[in-house]
Formats: sequence, structure tokens, C-alpha cells
Amino acid sequence: MNFVEELKWRGMLHQMMPGTQELFDKGEMVTAYVGIDPTADSLHIGHLCGVMMLRHLQQAGHKPLALVGGATGMIGDPSGKSQERNLLTEETLRHNVECIKKQLSHFLDFESDAPNAAELVNNYDWMKNFTFLDFAREIGKRITVNYMMAKDSVKRRLNGEAQDGMSFTEFTYQLLQGYDFLHLYQEKGCRLQMGGSDQWGNITTGTELIRRTLGTEAEAFALTCPLITKADGKKFGKTEQGNVWLDRERTSPYQFYQFWLNVGDEEAERYIKIFTSLPHDEIERLIEEHRADPGRRVLQKRLGEEVTCLVHSREDYEMALEATNILFGKATKESLLKLDEQTLLDVFAGVPHYEVEREKAVGAKAVDLLAETTSCFASKGEMRKLTQGGGVSINKEKLAQFDQIITEADLLDGKYLIAQQGKKKYFLIIVK
Repeated sequence: MNFVEELKWRGMLHQMMPGTQELFDKGEMVTAYVGIDPTADSLHIGHLCGVMMLRHLQQAGHKPLALVGGATGMIGDPSGKSQERNLLTEETLRHNVECIKKQLSHFLDFESDAPNAAELVNNYDWMKNFTFLDFAREIGKRITVNYMMAKDSVKRRLNGEAQDGMSFTEFTYQLLQGYDFLHLYQEKGCRLQMGGSDQWGNITTGTELIRRTLGTEAEAFALTCPLITKADGKKFGKTEQGNVWLDRERTSPYQFYQFWLNVGDEEAERYIKIFTSLPHDEIERLIEEHRADPGRRVLQKRLGEEVTCLVHSREDYEMALEATNILFGKATKESLLKLDEQTLLDVFAGVPHYEVEREKAVGAKAVDLLAETTSCFASKGEMRKLTQGGGVSINKEKLAQFDQIITEADLLDGKYLIAQQGKKKYFLIIVK
């Protein structure tokens, strides 16, 4: 199965220019690129479809270029947006580019000496010394304003979607992106630009610029993937807390794994094709197994495993799995001790929290701490009764005596206690 057929099967092909299929049918190595806007120092999962296109491209024997828009990131792309973006400093952009390359290396092979080793390119490198006058003479004259005005991203902004219209800076964005394609065509032999479906207008401007600059024999192509949405049509990758990031400091591996674990059945069937490199027969087997018993959530679990291992590591996945089992499975104190502080806080983010001064916790009787200092239990009598029935646990260990003394050794990370009433009712006590 060639690259285009692979994308079709995985539901990752939205639109392509005539001749793109034939380009891959020739059996030669194709160089293609995807542009990434470095407006943050981390990618989020909204970027993943484009990144996975590059991954599938490389796995099919072709050469991927990841273009980080150090220059265009200073301007902001109007596609799909109703407000103009804040401009970033050169220093911030340089930092963002470094962080993004590190994340991309989880998906692409940049280091090998293979002909199709991935490359990271930054359009700031070829734009920084390009004067405005040179750009206007060499590039601006190639594309008419009429052509640029016909693009949907421009028309929407000019027809009232934006309160303040559209600045000249943003209007020129498609020319700058088009010049990137021309530059990579000439310097890297890049024949194809890929991106999300909202990028179609910008990408085809690039193919037109190549044709008008180099002549009709210069063939360049465009291919887009669909914008991924949830089953209800809402934006993919957003939670109540915002974006799901690839950076562990912004979204912990546990939260990341939970996102995939909690997608719906219909979404899981789509996402496992798009966001993993699992082969067709294995994906079909997983879908069949899942449909036979949806309650086991076979697809969601495998999806979460594959993507968490790819973005983070096998160790991070195993910690996320351990953390998941703490609330929903049979876990022990050892399970709690394996968690780092952030994961522990993520796991118990939704349970009642109590902050207690250290002198009121360490050395106190459990019954006083849980029924008086805090309100984990309605009364000492209730706690005493539940303890006698084996229904009270501290840090996943059943409390033998209701008046057991809490010691420093009981504190997780030196400051946390997890109290549990029955099987599913948890409390987090933070000892200050």
C-alpha cells in the first residue's frame, strides 16, 4: 500500500491536487513537508494529525521535512481565526523551535544516515535577510491580489467575521507560506506540501507561485488531512482545562493517557487509525474485539497505550496505568509510592481536599484527624463503626484501629495522606 492509499485507509485524506497519487505511483522517493506554527513551546494533540502524516510518509520510504515557522510565526496565519494573533519575539520563537524539535524526534527519525532521514527547517533562516523591497519585486509581482482575495480564509475575514477586518501583515501570510514552498522546492527538491484542510488555500498559493516562477514544467502538489473533531462535532483535543499538550509540564502523562482512555467508541475507531502506526490487520482485529464487548474498552486502552508510549515513554504509560488502577482497580500502598507528586495530585484532583497543619496531623489519632480536624467522616462514631467493618483505609491500607496514630512515615512525599471510605470514596489530606 503506497502513502496515499495508507492515508485513505486511515481516514487521513481530505483533499489533494490532481497528480498527487501518480507522484507516489512512480516508485521514487518523494520529499514533502508540513508547516508548524511555533506560537508555543509545545505541540498539542491538535498538531498530531499533521505530524502523523509525516511519520507515515517516512515509514513508506519518503523524506519528511518539518518546517517550523520562525518567520511566519511572527505574523500569524488568518486561516480559521477571527482575531489577529499577538506577535512573538525572536528569542521566544527560538526557544519554541528547540522544544518542538525535541518533541518531533519522538515521531520522526532525524538522526539516521538514510536518504529519507527527516529534517527540521526554519523559514526564519531564509526570510531574515530578505528585504521588503526584494520580496515585493521577486515574489509579490507573481501573484495577483485578485487571486489572493479569492481564498476562503481571506474572504471570511473581509466579510465581517473579524471586528477589525484584516491587516496587511496577515494578508501577506499566504505569500510568505507560498515562498516557503518555492524555497524548499528549489533547495530540497520538495514536491509536496501537506497540512490541515484549513490550509488548502495557503498550500495551493505555494503551488501556483512555483508554477508562475519556474514555469509549467515545475510540478508541485498539495494534500490535506481533515480537521479532526469529536463525535459531537466539537474541536478535537480540547478539555475543560484547555489543550491537551505533548509537554509533560503542561499535561502530565497521566492526564494525557486519561484523555485517550475516555474518548467514545466511535472516536476510538477513528483515532486508532489516525494516531497510531499499528498495522491494518491488527487495527481491524482490535475494532472487532471491541465491538463484541464495548464495556472492556479494548480500543481506548490500546489507543492510550500506543499514543502515550509514542509521545512520552513506556515507563510513563505504565505509571499512568498504575495511577488509573488506583481509583478504579485493586491497588496497594506500593502503587501510590510509585507515583510522582504531579501524578498523585492529578489522580486525586477530583476528590475532596483538606489542608491540615503538620502539628494537627502527625501524632494525631486517625479518628480525630478524619472526623474532627477534617470532615472525611460525619462523626467519630461513624468512623469507628466503619473501621471495625474494614471500611476505612489510609494510603490503600485498611485501618486496623480507629485510634491508630498517624506518623511521618504515613505521609506520601512527606505531605499527603489518602483516606478512603469504602471502595470508591476518597479524600486527599495535604499536611502543611
